[in-house]
Amino acid sequence: MCGRYASSRSSDDLVEEFEVVETRIAAPLAADYNVAPTKEVYAVVERPPSRESDQPAQRQLRVLTWGLVPSWAKDPSIGNRMINARMETVAEKPAYRKAFATRRALLPADGYFEWYPTSRTDAKGKPVKQPFFIRPKDGGVLAMAGLYEIWRDPTRAEDDPDRFRWTCTVLTTEAEDSLGHIHDRMPLMVERERWHQWLDPTTPGDTSLLVPAAPGRLEAYPVPRLVSNVRNNGPELIEPLPLEEVE
Repeated sequence: MCGRYASSRSSDDLVEEFEVVETRIAAPLAADYNVAPTKEVYAVVERPPSRESDQPAQRQLRVLTWGLVPSWAKDPSIGNRMINARMETVAEKPAYRKAFATRRALLPADGYFEWYPTSRTDAKGKPVKQPFFIRPKDGGVLAMAGLYEIWRDPTRAEDDPDRFRWTCTVLTTEAEDSLGHIHDRMPLMVERERWHQWLDPTTPGDTSLLVPAAPGRLEAYPVPRLVSNVRNNGPELIEPLPLEEVE
């Protein structure tokens, strides 16, 4: 799964990187080195034109909440446990299939975190887990495949600008061999040449556009256990931990 990631790039950098046409954010997000579920995150989407328009879909940068709330949900708290969608079942699951059909996104990340159980045990006899940061070796952006939904809050008035909640989830697949020993799942990425096909809301979702990172493209290294506490945040969380401190 993907339960934490880092996203430190500015909105201006993402607009340039993803060739965004319109920025739809009220205020830029601060660099976040410990993105956790329910936090606000950047997402690149392509919104369909109005029925009266013959213009193509427009690529936008938006701020969404991580944890997808299906349009039919009665309680938005369901999003707290819908942070990942499995590629193998995303086209069939009721919570995701509509979003997979027309509401797909790219979620920019510097990299993501996974926890590996070590040989050490805690006071309860459970393995102590060592966090690892997994990122592109070339330092480039990791364009994670995502879905988004727009949930209408029935408790808010029609003229309330906050009546719609935009939420998202990260798609995952089996981890490639070099990373599978850390965790058996990993986020799916979308290659640059497939960004438009993936985002295009006028075409059905196609899992063939999604691929695990090519073997050797990502690197994984241990980082301080500070990242395990969501209250900690800063570039020190993705600094490599000296090997002598890893057990």
